[in-house]
Formats: sequence, structure tokens, C-alpha cells
Amino acid sequence: MYYSTSPADAPPIREPQHAPVAHLVRGGVTEGVHYGSVVVLSPDGEVTLRLGDIEAAFYPRSALKPLQATAMVRAGLPLDGELLSLAAASHSGEERHLDGARRILGLAGLGEEHLRNVPDLPYDPVVRDAWVRAGRPASRLAQNCSGKHAAMLYTCQVNGWSLDDYLDPGHPLQRAIAETVEELTGQRVARVTVDGCGAPLFSVSLRGLARAAARLTTAAPGTPGARVADAMRTHAELASGSGRDVAALMRAVPGLLAKDGFEGVQVAALPDGRAVAVKIADGANRARVPVAAAALAHAGVDPAALTAFAGETLLGGGRPVGGVRPVPALGPTGAVCDAA
Repeated sequence: MYYSTSPADAPPIREPQHAPVAHLVRGGVTEGVHYGSVVVLSPDGEVTLRLGDIEAAFYPRSALKPLQATAMVRAGLPLDGELLSLAAASHSGEERHLDGARRILGLAGLGEEHLRNVPDLPYDPVVRDAWVRAGRPASRLAQNCSGKHAAMLYTCQVNGWSLDDYLDPGHPLQRAIAETVEELTGQRVARVTVDGCGAPLFSVSLRGLARAAARLTTAAPGTPGARVADAMRTHAELASGSGRDVAALMRAVPGLLAKDGFEGVQVAALPDGRAVAVKIADGANRARVPVAAAALAHAGVDPAALTAFAGETLLGGGRPVGGVRPVPALGPTGAVCDAA
């Protein structure tokens, strides 16, 4: 896939003009509507479907982690396989995730005390409940971004950069990440804020996020982007966790790179450059998964591979009475669909 290394102007900062992307149907009646935005790109980067506002600035949250990891590999981060997948992870806080973060810190000659992410309990509810029953306190290692932060510290150590201020937007590490985000999305960052973990968070457009994911899956073998994509696809549970929908999605669709983010964000790309990106306006996970699956089907993924991602079933009196249904525009591939 050809792309320019000169980013275009930053996306506009405005209230996104989201559109209905999913209906909550109970007993044949629409009980609720989830608004959001969806974009599907063809292998050549052309938009084949757009719903809502795919050009407004928004925060991709953890869906940016594959780009952050790519920037770190470009800067000399010497990781591959499981540990590189963990560097791009929003992990569940399982022991293997904590052990991996410790291993990354150990390779850098550092410890948990060097992390600057916020202490938290494990993300996975089952793991979290067991953690609380055992009387374990919140910790920086248990927080879902600890792999990324450990990798950030390792990258700083490799380059001789300062450690205490590695989360400062003006730090060489964060400047390198911003440059990679702009290159891969093809647009300048609209605004920088602070993510939940304390790291700088860059605002781009939904279309730019999809474009960036496609550039990772089509990157030449052995390049930083390809290494990150390969690590995440091969070790999907390290990039998320046991039972997580994003890991199941990568296992179900051969070659798919997928990453979720808080507030209803999902991005996914196939090896040929087809890509989708989803933002659910109200941040609802119950809409994120079926809408993303429908977008992938629109992109040409076999719907039979996506049946497990059709969304949760609504129960009435203990029996199924409805569920979350993507809007009709998210149907089979056809002519460009443009609904705002």
C-alpha cells in the first residue's frame, strides 16, 4: 500500500455528527438506539462505507497502542513475540501479563517502582475478584497498560533517555510516538491530552485510525509495523486476555489485527489492507462488538466466521426476546454507503 509520509492537516475539532449504528431490539420493537461512526476502507485506502462522522477529531484511547508500540520498535525497543504483544496490550491483569511486564522491566534493569502508570486492580472481573479476595492492593503492574509502560521505560533505557519524565509530551519518547502516529494516520495530531493510564493521548480521525491499522498489516516483513502486527496476531491473549472478544476476533479471522479501546472504540485490519474502525458514541461495549463484526462482513470477511460476535442476547423472563442489531446500512459489500 502506497502512502505519503507528509501528514495532512489535523482533523477538525467539533462535536461529531454521529449516526445510528445499532438498534436495541426487544420483542420486535426498537427499545434503544446506539449512535456512533463507522468507516470501512478498501485495500487501496478508499472509503467503501461511512456512517456518522469519520473525519472529526476523536481520541482512539487504547486502539492507539499498536502505533505506540511501532514507534518504540522504530526507536530501538528490542522485543518480539509475546513481550512485544504485551507492549501493545490492554491486558486483563492475569499472572502471565504481570510476569511479562516484570520481564520487560527486568530486561531494562528496572523494577515496578519505575512505572508511572496509575495503580489499579486487574481489568478482568474474575481476576479482579480473586485479587480482592486475596487481599492484594491495587498496583501499577496490575493496571491494564503496564506492558506498554514497561516497554516505554525499556525504550528510554536503550536510548539513554531520562526515565522519571517519560510521560511528558515533550520527552523524546513521546515526540517519537507522535511522529509515528502522524505518519501512519496520514494526518497531524489535532490535540494531545492524558489517557487514563497517564500517558499522552493523541487525537486523530476515525478514518486516520483505520488507515494506520492498514499500514501495519501491509508493512514489509520484518519492519517495525509488521513486527507489532505479527506479535499481536500470534499472541492475541497477551495483547488482551483470556475470554476477551478482541482476542477471539483475531483467532476467528485469519490474519486479522484488531485492537479495542475504552469508550467504544474498535479498529481492525486484514493483511491486504482492508480496514474498519468503529466509535460508539456512548462508549457501549455491547454495541462495539456487533457493529465491528458487521463492518468486517461489509469489508468482505465471511459472515460465518463472525457469528460469535453478533452481540449479546436480550432476555425476558429468562428466554431470548431480542438483542443488539447493527443498522441495515452495515450490510453486505456493495456500492459505497454514505450515511451521516
